[in-house]
Amino acid sequence: MQIIRFADIKPQPWRNGGGVTRELASHSPEEGEWDWRVSIADVTKAGAYSAFPGMERLLTVIEGELLLLSVEGTEHPLEKYRPFRFPGGAESFSALPTGDIRNLNVITREGTFKAYTSIVELSKKRAHPVFKGQLGILLQGQASVTPGDADPAETPTALDRYDVVVGSNTRTPEILGRGFLAVVSIDPVTS
Repeated sequence: MQIIRFADIKPQPWRNGGGVTRELASHSPEEGEWDWRVSIADVTKAGAYSAFPGMERLLTVIEGELLLLSVEGTEHPLEKYRPFRFPGGAESFSALPTGDIRNLNVITREGTFKAYTSIVELSKKRAHPVFKGQLGILLQGQASVTPGDADPAETPTALDRYDVVVGSNTRTPEILGRGFLAVVSIDPVTS
């Protein structure tokens, strides 16, 4: 079972200098290039987003109230926990009418991978599995994870806010708790 601890990830400045991001996970077939990336960005000022031509973006506000995102001149109000998909190469600008926000940003290479983000309310009674090709990110609340088919005596591993559980089909991780979990699925595109 693999857990990526958010506290261990160093923030990196955006390519356009307008904020910082923390890369949670990525897939790079070649050095310096990636086919998909999942990150959390802090947006503290309005401005242009970096362009990623040939990519598709899936953005979800995870902290803060509202982000006004203008994509190719059309304004989209993005509320907390409502994923929004748009072309990575599109001219995009943001405004912050209610203050700073933090967003979950999934970027995939068009024609190679397709991403989906679901926000799930956790339960203390029924575990939520995280399968291969998925990442479970604790957005809010308290939760713990165990590998599937865990010995009842095995101690669950506590998760902190924004920690990531990497999915697997072998002893599929199971998350229990109270709060909200983002489940990011990254599927290969088949022709």
